[in-house]
Amino acid sequence: MLLVRFFPREFNFFDAFDDHVSLAVEAAVFFKDLVSKREVDEVALGKMQTIEHQADEATHIIIDQLNKTFITPFDREDIHALAKELDDIVDTVATIVNRMKVYRLTGPNKNLIEFAAVIEESVRAVASAVQGLRHVKNAKAISKCCVEINTLENVGDSMRDRVLAELFEIEKDPIVVIKWKEIYENAETILDICEDVANVVESIVVKQA
Repeated sequence: MLLVRFFPREFNFFDAFDDHVSLAVEAAVFFKDLVSKREVDEVALGKMQTIEHQADEATHIIIDQLNKTFITPFDREDIHALAKELDDIVDTVATIVNRMKVYRLTGPNKNLIEFAAVIEESVRAVASAVQGLRHVKNAKAISKCCVEINTLENVGDSMRDRVLAELFEIEKDPIVVIKWKEIYENAETILDICEDVANVVESIVVKQA
């Protein structure tokens, strides 16, 4: 019993990251469905907040266990960075959903629908990359996911520039411009964060090689 106290049961960081990244995928899928089909009502906002709270808890669990665990599967700073970046994905999706509710942006928006599709694709690639860390020796498969994430981030940059140019040209109400500018920029930020995750994953793979 005394040994158990000093050497607690090993925490499985891979399982924890699988749970964490699955919440990022859930957020991305929900966001895509939301912007494609309906406005943000209280039910939708509540659903998004639930996912966000679950992601916050997943982050807390990983960081808490990191502070208690002597032996980790990869560098402690990488574990901390990965947990933070995954949480930032969900937080930023939640921010967009909340702003849409606050700004009363109703009805489908073709540009945001396009962004949401790219975001889902990128987050799914993030999930594959993170889940691949269980088998870090299969670096080729992980690298392929990271390349896809980087490509989608470049797509996001181009989309942002295009939709902002369109917004400034077509929309005459400056308040509407301000609202949608923030939404589009936050949407592109999610893709930036996905790229940050890919960078952390690639760093882990290199260190484990």
